[in-house]
Amino acid sequence: MSVPRATETGGLATETGGRRMETTAPAAPRPRAHRRADRSGRRAPSHPDRLPSRLLTPVLGAGRRPPDGGSTTAHELAVRHRLLLALSALLTLSLFLSYEGVHGDANPLRTSSAPAVLYIDTALYALGQAQQDAGAAAPTSDFQKQISVAAQSLASAARDDIGGPAARQALQTVAGLITVYAVRVQQAQLVSGDRVLHDAYLSYATSVLEDRGSGILARLKVLQKQQRAAVHRQTSFGELLWLGWSTTLLLAVALAVALLETQRFLRRRFRRRYNRQLLAATALLPGGLAVSVLFTLWTHQGMEHTRDLLDRPLAGRLITEAGRDTAAHLAHTGFRAGAAVWILIGGILLMALAETGLRRHIDDYRFRPR
Repeated sequence: MSVPRATETGGLATETGGRRMETTAPAAPRPRAHRRADRSGRRAPSHPDRLPSRLLTPVLGAGRRPPDGGSTTAHELAVRHRLLLALSALLTLSLFLSYEGVHGDANPLRTSSAPAVLYIDTALYALGQAQQDAGAAAPTSDFQKQISVAAQSLASAARDDIGGPAARQALQTVAGLITVYAVRVQQAQLVSGDRVLHDAYLSYATSVLEDRGSGILARLKVLQKQQRAAVHRQTSFGELLWLGWSTTLLLAVALAVALLETQRFLRRRFRRRYNRQLLAATALLPGGLAVSVLFTLWTHQGMEHTRDLLDRPLAGRLITEAGRDTAAHLAHTGFRAGAAVWILIGGILLMALAETGLRRHIDDYRFRPR
């Protein structure tokens, strides 16, 4: 009778009729991945879904990856979750600052800088007309009318709070000098029979108006130059704005790619065709960005047209036409500037959609980093 007995090599030893025979059990086949690694000398490539998480884990701090062979679903979800929230927050901040960089100057331009240029142009034109009537033999209504127009224009400019305290002080000084000028012209007209006294009063009035250093016209031209500089500053699209909008567009593209990649990842892992929250975020992103860019283009074009309109001497009827055109170019800028708050609301909504779209899956695969 033969009795099988295990051997040290893992085979079987059978004793039959005093003779001992050994057989060796066949070795179990190695996994295909190991055989492939042995033949090539390299590890098998990682799953394509794991590549983004390998690159972004150090940046986003999504915890340590599970060891090879373990489930990485929770880790992949955490990486994508943090990436979507981070990109949404950065995009919201960049878009808000870039939008405000353009629209934040539209309201001061419409309510202060542009009207100030027109008020000063009106005062300069009225004083020029008054000077033509100053040599009349008797006081005329036209002279008084032009002086009143100049004084009222400067009062309106001061009421609009242009240029800060220094500009307001300069306007008050000019208003006082206009009063002195008008009084001296009236005195000259009242003593028109005394040629010497008439010429003296008129010469003094002319010096008050036209003195190159401290005359009314010289002071008004300095103020006009300052206000035109303010218009140029408020309507310029400088390097910082170009950088801000370029960064915004890059972040928008990165977020769109991340949303589409996350949608693809969920489809592969959970066999769900679409994630409605991520689809809503994908639709909200280009829609909100397009409206913001369109509003910015309209506002900036109106500001550029206003600058071109005011960057030249204006007189007479041209001043009235320029005021009407300026109001048309800058119409609705206040409404568009107020839309900046919707950028913040849209950013919060984007983050909420990303959160709710992934939260259920994250809760199903909750893990603790070791």
